[in-house]
Amino acid sequence: MERIEKTEKIDRTEQTQIRIDKLTEMQDVGNDPFLQIKYNVTHHSTDIIAGFEELEGKSIAIAGRIMTRRLMGKASFCDIQDRDGRIQAYVRKEDIGEESYTAFKHYDIGDIVGITGTVFSTKTGEISVKAESVTLLSKSLQVLPEKFHGLTDQESRYRHRYVDLIVNPEIKDVFVKRTAIIKGIRNFLDNRGYLEVETPVLQTIPGGASARPFITTHNALNLEMYLRIALELPLKQLIVGGLERVYELGRVFRNEGMSPRHNPEFTMLELYEAYTDYHGMMELTESMIREVAQNVLGTLSVNYGEHVIDFSKPFERLTMVEAVKKYADVDFDTIKTLEQAKEAAKAHHLKVEPWHEKGHILELFFDEFAEKHLIQPTFLIDHPIEISYLAKRKPNNPDYAERFELFIVGREFANAYSELNDPLDQRQRFESQEQQRKAGDDEASMIDENFLLALEYGMPPTGGLGIGVERLIMLLTNSPSIRDVMFFPTMKPLG
Repeated sequence: MERIEKTEKIDRTEQTQIRIDKLTEMQDVGNDPFLQIKYNVTHHSTDIIAGFEELEGKSIAIAGRIMTRRLMGKASFCDIQDRDGRIQAYVRKEDIGEESYTAFKHYDIGDIVGITGTVFSTKTGEISVKAESVTLLSKSLQVLPEKFHGLTDQESRYRHRYVDLIVNPEIKDVFVKRTAIIKGIRNFLDNRGYLEVETPVLQTIPGGASARPFITTHNALNLEMYLRIALELPLKQLIVGGLERVYELGRVFRNEGMSPRHNPEFTMLELYEAYTDYHGMMELTESMIREVAQNVLGTLSVNYGEHVIDFSKPFERLTMVEAVKKYADVDFDTIKTLEQAKEAAKAHHLKVEPWHEKGHILELFFDEFAEKHLIQPTFLIDHPIEISYLAKRKPNNPDYAERFELFIVGREFANAYSELNDPLDQRQRFESQEQQRKAGDDEASMIDENFLLALEYGMPPTGGLGIGVERLIMLLTNSPSIRDVMFFPTMKPLG
């Protein structure tokens, strides 16, 4: 195995170079820690602490990273951090031998070791492991940040998540809950008879949402393709095929700006159920979030920032027109024409794009004046048809769609429809979207002929729902940024 011998050509800190020199010395005498193949771990830190009465005096084997050391002449202490937490190890020369003890004293903070020994309690009552052998399993060549002056810069924590996990182990709780939340969603849907499926990430038409896609090229086919912006259209084709209840938890990609609520790639839950509508989706959404919160957090009262969210009460329902009337004092029931809508927008200093129709302007009013007020869980229902090109019209009010968005703490968490299953109407909606694209709306949809063909074979009445999973995790873990709940958020490279 080739050793690291050309380090003088690399710009390294003095402390890092000292560690590399230590590694080289060990390799020279045949003690290369990177040749260790495996280590038989019998217990973890929390196992030992929780089971002390049973384990006291018994032999165990632990492994983890040295986080602190207190070196003395013939005996030393160190704290070992494993996947669950930390435990103290007591290392004596007479127990592990002079050669091993001398080697141990040259180990560094951050090195990964395996320790066999017996469980005991110190005079101060700290549960510890009395070492009988110490094995260096991996050499840390980088210096960990100090405990009190270390990795506190937020961007560094996102950029070097592995270091964040080492020195700020409390962050693990967020990601443990992330997994529990996703597992809870799966369990809820599986128990309702849904089938989990997978659909293509690479698509020839980026449909199912209003968003700007990432563009790539399939070299073998000489074909421009897109990373999916949503899961919707392939899933609805499976409804056409008779699966009736399907869902997918998968990554979607939107080539848009970044903010505490937006990352270019994120996890989306989309589900579709035949023979129901957006009212059925409201019941499902409310029940699912309530069940997941209770199972993961053990409570239906959730703290988020300065707010306390109560999931035990029925979610409020409010139409978009009602919300704008309530919070902007503008009644769109009395606005009959596009010109009247533009005049109202101008009076309220809202920017109207050339391709905007009346429904778009209603949405502008909601975004500016109403959204921030929806703190407790609220189903915002009955959106303008112009911004709901995949949803069914309301039979008694065809200017509006059978659609809802779920708002909590002034943010959107879910989007759902009574799905449009009329292929002729859907084609007209796609054509309208195409006109918006030509007028300058980069987020408008393209015409998807394959999806239209599927609808022509017949799709039953269907309810559909989409939830941004990271936003739900943010809410349930009281995390202010989407980057806080993603192991590897998108970052601009340094340099």
